[in-house]
Amino acid sequence: VQLQASGGGLVQAGGSLRLSCAASGSIFSIYAMAWYRQAPGKQRELVARITSGGRTNYADPVKGRFTISRDSAKNTVYLEMSSLKPEDTALYYCLLDSLATPYDPRRDYWGQGTKVTVSS
Repeated sequence: VQLQASGGGLVQAGGSLRLSCAASGSIFSIYAMAWYRQAPGKQRELVARITSGGRTNYADPVKGRFTISRDSAKNTVYLEMSSLKPEDTALYYCLLDSLATPYDPRRDYWGQGTKVTVSS
């Protein structure tokens, strides 16, 4: 399973960015997809998560500003980020919670990080 994230970049405070993460390879069933982020010197933290049924949850700092969505046909998850703040600066990672085959255990797969920098 491979996860390809894109969409990061440099943006001014108050601006917007859209991250995408496409999953490919052996994917039998998806339970959820999510975005995490890790700022320099800090632990990786959950940003937003969406289940196969479309249920979403968000970290408190991003509620009302970020929106997670998913294209099931493309096995792709998106993160629309608006009203960005300098404290949103981090490496953003996507996660796939899935079964590779009916015989494999459920597990998490991580994509490579995409860098988001918000200037003040």
